[in-house]
Amino acid sequence: MKVLNSIVILAVVMIGAGAAKAQNPPPVSTKKVEGTENVYVFRYGGYQSMFVVTSQGVIATDPISYQRPAKPYIDAIKAVTDKPIKYVIYSHHHYDHIAGGKPFKDLGATFIAHRRTKERLLELKKQNALLADVVMPDQVVDGKKTITLGGTKLELIYVGRNHSDNSLVMRLPKEKLVFVVDFAPIEQIQFRNIPDNASPLEYIDSLKKLAALDWERMIPGHPYAGGRYGTKKDVEDDIAYMQDLSAEVKKAADAGKCIDTAMKEVKLPKYEKWANYESGLAANVERFCYWWGRGY
Repeated sequence: MKVLNSIVILAVVMIGAGAAKAQNPPPVSTKKVEGTENVYVFRYGGYQSMFVVTSQGVIATDPISYQRPAKPYIDAIKAVTDKPIKYVIYSHHHYDHIAGGKPFKDLGATFIAHRRTKERLLELKKQNALLADVVMPDQVVDGKKTITLGGTKLELIYVGRNHSDNSLVMRLPKEKLVFVVDFAPIEQIQFRNIPDNASPLEYIDSLKKLAALDWERMIPGHPYAGGRYGTKKDVEDDIAYMQDLSAEVKKAADAGKCIDTAMKEVKLPKYEKWANYESGLAANVERFCYWWGRGY
């Protein structure tokens, strides 16, 4: 009986270890996007970037190497191709996505970002606050720019203010893919109190513009919802969430409940299964309270 019990315990331990391993993926991974010839997703912890391999070189996106080495990302690209990294595209100016670019620059990459990204980084540099491994963009985008390399076209599209005032949507028209960072989460509420945003209504408008573009799958900047790709419905759900939140907070503001009371009372049960609902809804409410209760 003791032997049998020992076997059962060992089996349980082994199953538990296997489950833990499954729940804790390796710190870095690279996978080719199904149905494409040259598009890859590099995951680094809880962050993701897209890179595209062409006959003339590589187009990489966000270095995602804030407070950690960029080498694993560069090694991942080199494991796929010996072609040089020609471009690095910033999704927006936030350090957690764009820090760590210096090793890419040392390899000769040209950096591209929205015009306001460069303005933000220049101001930080002026204040002696720019991180040493953040590379200043060589080229800037205003409304739209198309990069063509080795027969591949990548469109850089500005859809308006949202998670930042300089976020770019990166669209591969042939593959009907978009790479979108932070402002269109999948089955997750918005980040904290939606900082760095002029108007939450502009945010909603930018999501509508994203939904109106021609694409079928969305590669997000974080592995939301188990790491799956996003769909048009996910963006439509984001729009619905923001509109529902806006309507409920406006009611609270009209009743004089903004800010603290609204943060406690406003609930959206329709979305309670989304990630961060319990921990983050009140902060989302706070942002809309600023808008409907204070006008900013």
